[in-house]
Amino acid sequence: MKVVELALFAVIGVAVIVTVAAFSKRLGIAAPLILVVVGLGLSYLPGLPTFTVPHEVILMGVLPPLLYAAAVNVPVVDFRRNFGAISSLSVFLVLFSAFATGLLLYILLPDLDLAAAVALGAVVSPPDAVAATSIGKKLGLPPRLVTVLEGEGLVNDATALVLLRSAIAFSAGGMSSIWDGVADFGFAVVGAVTVGLVVGVATVYIRSKLHDPVLDTAISFVVPFLAFIPAEEMHASGVLAVVVAGLYTGHRSGAAFSAQARINDSVNWHTVQFLLENGVFLLMGLEIRYLVENVDQSLLSVGESVGIGLAVALLLILIRFVWMGPLILLLRAKVGYQERRTNRFRAALDRLNEQGPKNERSRRRADRREDLYRRRTADIRQLRAEGLDWRGGLVISWSGMRGVVTLAAAQSLPDATPYREQLVLIAFTVAVVTLLLQGGTLPWVIRILGVRGVNAAEDQRNLATLLDQISDAGLKILEDPPACLGQDAEVDPDVVERVRQSTFLRSELAWERVKALGIGTSPTPQLQYRELRRAVVDAEREALLLARREGHYPSRTLGDAQRLLDLEESRLKPRLGER
Repeated sequence: MKVVELALFAVIGVAVIVTVAAFSKRLGIAAPLILVVVGLGLSYLPGLPTFTVPHEVILMGVLPPLLYAAAVNVPVVDFRRNFGAISSLSVFLVLFSAFATGLLLYILLPDLDLAAAVALGAVVSPPDAVAATSIGKKLGLPPRLVTVLEGEGLVNDATALVLLRSAIAFSAGGMSSIWDGVADFGFAVVGAVTVGLVVGVATVYIRSKLHDPVLDTAISFVVPFLAFIPAEEMHASGVLAVVVAGLYTGHRSGAAFSAQARINDSVNWHTVQFLLENGVFLLMGLEIRYLVENVDQSLLSVGESVGIGLAVALLLILIRFVWMGPLILLLRAKVGYQERRTNRFRAALDRLNEQGPKNERSRRRADRREDLYRRRTADIRQLRAEGLDWRGGLVISWSGMRGVVTLAAAQSLPDATPYREQLVLIAFTVAVVTLLLQGGTLPWVIRILGVRGVNAAEDQRNLATLLDQISDAGLKILEDPPACLGQDAEVDPDVVERVRQSTFLRSELAWERVKALGIGTSPTPQLQYRELRRAVVDAEREALLLARREGHYPSRTLGDAQRLLDLEESRLKPRLGER
């Protein structure tokens, strides 16, 4: 395909994606579902060439920025609180599903060895949370369900791809025993976490020193590849390295980046995520025709391949449902265990406090223990408030749609693999069937079960309460305005009052919404006002970061407060010529 034709198809593809996304909101159907159907229809237009995208393009060019864009927006506090559920679904369920599916394929396809069958099982085992989370957010799923689905979608790709690599190596004779595969898996995880943290720490530090938004944005665009490429070169999981770097960057952005950098990041990465994830689903529909036409009918027909794909899809759905029952019971029991453990921890703290601190070092240790206790109690309170019940378990069970990784990983199977074309078609059948069947009916399932979690009035009340808390911290610095500004000259009392009233106004506006729902040596008054206001906002930001560490407020509330502070900090940025 010529460069001009490729550019033309890219322009047409973006136009199709934007058009479908606009109409999907009116139809109430997730855009990825429509794009698969549209892509399939377009592939049969006269004169349109058959589409096939090299799997390297997806795995190395699309997957890293797509996962990074999702990871930077996942609150680390929520990820930590739900780590048990996320790890169960994204690691153990993926492994179990891969081996169960591989055993089924090994039985159905006599010329396929078990390792190659498990390789295809790894291809179809990781669900893609794009469609599920977009539907869930639109219908107001409880935030904990959305967090679990997003976290699963971030980590399960790494599990599947590492297992795929090990299975292919085992099939080709590159591994002598299953313990080699276990060691390879362990090294892939440890190496990926290490690389991801190193890249995250280094790039956050560099970006925190830059004050040019263009340079900052340029660095942010290469972070996914800085994490992915070294990890892959050392045979670790590049995907997991990207996720770790994204989680760290998103967690540190509130303290390390400027308000403008955070606003730019939000807009830029939401745009990248929108184009890439929807573009992959459009390509999925376009490639189906190519897959069907390249199947060797004498070895295994298209109908038989699709039939096996349907059987695999049914098996994966059943496994996910069976897995969720014990997991829900285990998570509920775990909350009770954490509560009992925290109570014992409180009793131990009380005994230590009775002895009193011996020196400054022991006092700091006591403060850290108190912080840990507050964090644990906040975790328990949030987990109980957003507990996973059987209805939430059913929603998660029915959210096992396959997508991006299945599309790319299926085509990475070695050419010498028996039934290769049929296996790729089986994988695509699983992806398309689960996407259209489960994704298309998920809104009905949510409505029938009556699952609701976002209370607009309660969220606004939490926001107003949090604004009051951080405003108190900000207003304390107005007790000595000259010291705050670093000058000896007296500050105009009207300026101080304007700053104070601006703080009150923001909180008052938030409470009104609750009710509605149920430079230089002679600074000008305007400059004094803006500098004082910036100082207040800085103090409020420190209070917000403290509230986030303690975890007493839901992450969505903390995020809303963060955006309000970012907007105000951006508005208060000095004009050209001001310090």
